[in-house]
Amino acid sequence: MSKTIRAALVYFAIVLGTGFVLGVFRVPILVPRIGERWAELAEMPIMAAVIFFAAGYILRRFPEIALPGRSLVAGFLALAFSVIAELGLAVALQDKTLAEFISSRDKVSGSVYIALLLVFAIMPRLRLPSHDSAAHKRDA
Repeated sequence: MSKTIRAALVYFAIVLGTGFVLGVFRVPILVPRIGERWAELAEMPIMAAVIFFAAGYILRRFPEIALPGRSLVAGFLALAFSVIAELGLAVALQDKTLAEFISSRDKVSGSVYIALLLVFAIMPRLRLPSHDSAAHKRDA
């Protein structure tokens, strides 16, 4: 298995695992108190931080992907794994069809979720060190 696929699987596993753990608390504790929309929105900053740190981790753990193209491939592969897993789990655990699951998403938290998925896909690329800062360090 290539290093890029391994990196994508690790990135996916860290983020999905964290989301699963947060969901265990969100659904029984937060949703009854503040509603589904606000519970999901409250989880988003935590997930954004996890995405940020997980992207940095895979870049350190798999230095072979620390190139713009490879980091994007790893991020988008992780996104594909995540979407497939989430849709599969939603259909299996919630006894809904795929169309029912997608249409049942809250418009506000669902929109933020989609934006966060895009951030998830590109974060490994965003976490790459910039060439300008490396040149400045060399010249100093």
